[in-house]
Amino acid sequence: MDRTHKSTSFWILVLTLTFLFGVVLDSFSGFQRECRELYGDVLRLHILANSDSAEDQAVKLLVRDAILAQTGEIFNDADNLEDAEQTARGNLDTAVRIAEEVLREEGFSYSAKAVVTEKFFHTRVYEDFTMPAGRYQTLQITLGEGAGHNWWCVLYPPLCVGAASEIEEELDTFSAGEQAVLEAEPRYEVRFFLVELAGRIGEWFAHWGK
Repeated sequence: MDRTHKSTSFWILVLTLTFLFGVVLDSFSGFQRECRELYGDVLRLHILANSDSAEDQAVKLLVRDAILAQTGEIFNDADNLEDAEQTARGNLDTAVRIAEEVLREEGFSYSAKAVVTEKFFHTRVYEDFTMPAGRYQTLQITLGEGAGHNWWCVLYPPLCVGAASEIEEELDTFSAGEQAVLEAEPRYEVRFFLVELAGRIGEWFAHWGK
């Protein structure tokens, strides 16, 4: 093969790779934009266990069940994330009371705390949908030291509980782009990995700068 032909082949390869990279980048940019819209429409519930002991992890789930049973429906009337946040902030004392009632009934002496805050979550695959990694507004309940493995779900729209048909109905409240993200399969979507990677890098820089 002569030098001219090699040079032509090289530049064809470069242009092809550049085009493909542009297509991937454009696709990722759109996906990332839909993820950001999703962050602005969701309130998550996050419960941190006191420790990773079997007892602390078990009571964490009992607290979860009590919280969802007694407060889950109060978010049904929220029209947007702002309404859901206001509802959560107005019921922080109720969440603490419910959690501590469970703790006392189960013989635990440590207390509970509740706060509405913004937290970074990794990609989470549920049975009916996937939540991409990112920073979400969150009702966070900390049991004791909060040093154990945690549990989380989507409090608004209410996707924590309910039959599959009810969850599907709630998913319909999202935009078409957001639904495409929620219903995508992470195992076949490199974009989930890229969104999580970008988020982790952002979190690292945020903590490093403090």
